[in-house]
Amino acid sequence: MRLRVSGQDTGNDYDLRAVTGEAGGIADVNHGELMNAFTEAICTRDLAAMAAARQGITSAMGERGMVDAAAVIAAFNAYPRIADATGIPLEDAKAEATEGMRAELDLDRLDTGPDE
Repeated sequence: MRLRVSGQDTGNDYDLRAVTGEAGGIADVNHGELMNAFTEAICTRDLAAMAAARQGITSAMGERGMVDAAAVIAAFNAYPRIADATGIPLEDAKAEATEGMRAELDLDRLDTGPDE
């Protein structure tokens, strides 16, 4: 939701299909492939891939860029993303505010629990 709202403030238009891979690549993200590799390595706890991604980012963007990338990933882990994914109900106000975005990303296709 924040990306969509910040885009309204800045006048930027974000293609949320980039999140699902349906947009045909990483649109308008500097060093997007490196950023995705770093994020994936961290999420999968692949130490060799993390080291390679850190080196790639450092080569392309410098140490400060690599530290900034790591800080962004760490910040997202501090947000309630994992808790939300475990099935904690979405508040009514947030459900209403994100209805269009959730439809665009087809999030309702995700399994919501065991079959009854």
